[in-house]
Amino acid sequence: MAALAVQQHNSTVFETLERGDLVEFHRGVYSHWAVYAGEGKVIHLAGDENDGLNANVNSGSLFTICGTRFRKAFVKVDDFWNVVCDSKVYKNNDKDKKMSPSKAEEIIERAMNMVGEIGYNVLWSNCEHFASYCRYGKSKSDQADKFLTWAAIGTITAAILGLALGSKSKEKKEKEQTE
Repeated sequence: MAALAVQQHNSTVFETLERGDLVEFHRGVYSHWAVYAGEGKVIHLAGDENDGLNANVNSGSLFTICGTRFRKAFVKVDDFWNVVCDSKVYKNNDKDKKMSPSKAEEIIERAMNMVGEIGYNVLWSNCEHFASYCRYGKSKSDQADKFLTWAAIGTITAAILGLALGSKSKEKKEKEQTE
């Protein structure tokens, strides 16, 4: 029953897509992004071996595309429904609130000019960066930004705790030496 609801949701979203829209495929831990090219096709950045289409992610390979480690990726044109798989899909042009989108033809041209092998980096050159670049002319990944923010917070918290614990340990040693 849940699969049918997702399929109906995805069909509804598909019917609303216009050329140049950004499409977000929720994969669980992360989202995969593409540009809608029209006629049922999307242009997206994906890995070579499994095309970045499934959500086989394990804890040892979170910095990958769909669970497979890549140094290279490919911009591909694929059928929308082949990329959807079991994902729930959304039309996501939310960055329009902060950046001006290009015209649909420019977005598609920018994406098509990148078809082929390109580099991949989960933090600076991922599928969301690609899709944003195509629509706005600027690479932007909210997923990567959130990860970097949380990593920075974790690092700062660990440093503060380390200093605090180190200071208490030093005070304890000094107290023991004076006794």
